[in-house]
Amino acid sequence: MGISTDNLKGFMLALLSSGFIGVSFIIKKIGLRRAAAASGVRAGVGGYAYLMEPLWWLGMITMVIGEVANFVAYAFAPAVLVTPLGALSIIVSAGLAHFILNEQLHQLGILGCIMCITGSIIIVIHAPQEQPISSVQEIWNMASQLAFLVYVGSVIVLVFILVFYFAPQCGHSNVLVFTGICSLIGSLSVMSVKALGTSLKLTFEGKNQLIYPETWFFMFVVAICVITQMNYLNKALDTFNTAIVSPIYYVLFTSLTILASVIMFKEWDDQSAGSIVSEICAFVIVLSGTILLHMTKDFDRSSSFRGNYTPLSPTLSTRLCNGNGNGNGDFVQHDEHNEPCENEVYSRYT
Repeated sequence: MGISTDNLKGFMLALLSSGFIGVSFIIKKIGLRRAAAASGVRAGVGGYAYLMEPLWWLGMITMVIGEVANFVAYAFAPAVLVTPLGALSIIVSAGLAHFILNEQLHQLGILGCIMCITGSIIIVIHAPQEQPISSVQEIWNMASQLAFLVYVGSVIVLVFILVFYFAPQCGHSNVLVFTGICSLIGSLSVMSVKALGTSLKLTFEGKNQLIYPETWFFMFVVAICVITQMNYLNKALDTFNTAIVSPIYYVLFTSLTILASVIMFKEWDDQSAGSIVSEICAFVIVLSGTILLHMTKDFDRSSSFRGNYTPLSPTLSTRLCNGNGNGNGDFVQHDEHNEPCENEVYSRYT
């Protein structure tokens, strides 16, 4: 199946984004180590000496460049193509960490890398063509269709239930609460980012979209969603081990984003059943590879995979409130001796 010019541009920008963000993880970690060595206080236990470390700021700048490339990629290619490719940044960081930081990459981790690459190639080959859009009002009409409004309404209801019912009761004992909030809101933020990015692309092409209130509305939604995501993702990372948060968040966020994109932009309407099945299988391969990478990254030092497992209750309410271990959050508590990873996880999934 041929790849359109816009899809190719989006693919290249997504690759560029993954490269910059993967490199930024390594640069920031080296900066964190230097700052900890100079001050004697690590960032994981409350130190802020890294703010005076130039290398850490270089890593932040590199990450911002990657995020800008990811933002622009959504203006050219469908979310079904761009979002799963985010897993490639994990491969970049894992490979560089192995050679530069002397962090061990296990055989299962190598298998995870191969799976991510294989799945990404299949997704690129079978990705749907981006439909031409001539104005932000077209996107508004897509966002106003009944099916997508039902999805948005469902997301809002679920987020309110998680925030006001489950979070106070078991937010600090079950990783699904905070990551669920982030993922649900994240799916809406990506749709708004795509709408805003397309509007800006049309504006730069000479079709000014800034005169339409819809453009500013999408910008407002992006700001609200990103702030909410940052808040609850930081809560998740502060409470649970990154080795647990990262794969769960990636699976939920990517799945919901693709679902929202398929509903809003109807990206699968013109595709054959074979192409859709191939994309779903490739997506599962990428998810499995990502989980393998995260499981093996902290295999030697993470307590998250040595804890006492408690079977979960069959009902949803009980399952959310039972927690992910011994009931006190010990099974997935964040390891304070690890380097802080909130920027690493957040930047890759928005």
